[in-house]
Amino acid sequence: MSKEIKWAVLGTGVIANEMAAGLQKMGKSLYAVGNRTYDKAVAFAEKYGIEKVYPSIDEMFADEDVDIIYITTPHNTHYGFMKKALENGKHILVEKSITLNSSELCEMISLANERGLILAEAMTIWHMPIYKELWKIIENGELGKVQMITVNFGSFKDYDMKNRFFNRKLAGGAMLDIGVYALSIVRSFMEEKPENLMSQWKSAPTGVDEQATILLQNDKNQMATVALTMHSKQPKRVMISCEKGYIEIMEFPRADKAIITEALTGEKREISAGNTADALYYELTDMETAITSGDASVMKLQYSIDVMDIMTRLRNEWGLKYPEEE
Repeated sequence: MSKEIKWAVLGTGVIANEMAAGLQKMGKSLYAVGNRTYDKAVAFAEKYGIEKVYPSIDEMFADEDVDIIYITTPHNTHYGFMKKALENGKHILVEKSITLNSSELCEMISLANERGLILAEAMTIWHMPIYKELWKIIENGELGKVQMITVNFGSFKDYDMKNRFFNRKLAGGAMLDIGVYALSIVRSFMEEKPENLMSQWKSAPTGVDEQATILLQNDKNQMATVALTMHSKQPKRVMISCEKGYIEIMEFPRADKAIITEALTGEKREISAGNTADALYYELTDMETAITSGDASVMKLQYSIDVMDIMTRLRNEWGLKYPEEE
């Protein structure tokens, strides 16, 4: 694509604001914004100097000048918006969780492939420079084989069953909101997708998952443990245990540093790369690179597929379905 890539954003929340700032860091501006509430879209456009505001969301999909749409709305709305965007020839970057389940994702990937479009999940982990450095360290065998991964992610959310975190009608719950990060980091350091899964979970009064513990193992005998909760604070922490040492990462969804400890000597060294504040900048830059080069591997869609398969399997085992799935 030789002309300048024009971005539109669907939604005006926190992520949309970070996305607009990320484009500004790239020396660009958002071309257009759409939102269910028109007045919020107008205010958002004024804040960021956006050229076009759509009175209705459907006008965004039909606008021939739009190249990419960043979908930042609640994840139970993603499928419908993704389908409209792809049918109208738009590349799409979609907030996590990219869909509700594997069936939705498979259908959207088929549609994107049919139309020659790039579809990707806006998962910060795929794009942070620190992980690109750490994956190289693992791949070159410096620390030996990854044996065990442990992940904690806990958020303290007010026990209000009307908010989106516990709202079944908005696809609330720990798995799709924070579990997707934990499982994504696990998948990115495993050689193969884990197929052997065990779990326990606790339901909130609304029926969504309030907390869960998950055990995972792949055919390479790499294992992982994941602990999630929506009503008890935990550090966002991951430890990757290898044969010759271990890697510790705090605030892992947007990390910019890691500590590597040598197994034999106990010697520690810090690896730094990138900047936490620039997470959306890295994400958007990689998406543009994928479109201009025609090589979408940097967007790690296969990892998103694997993670969605795991989340779908677990929720099926729990009997947890959302209204759109019934």
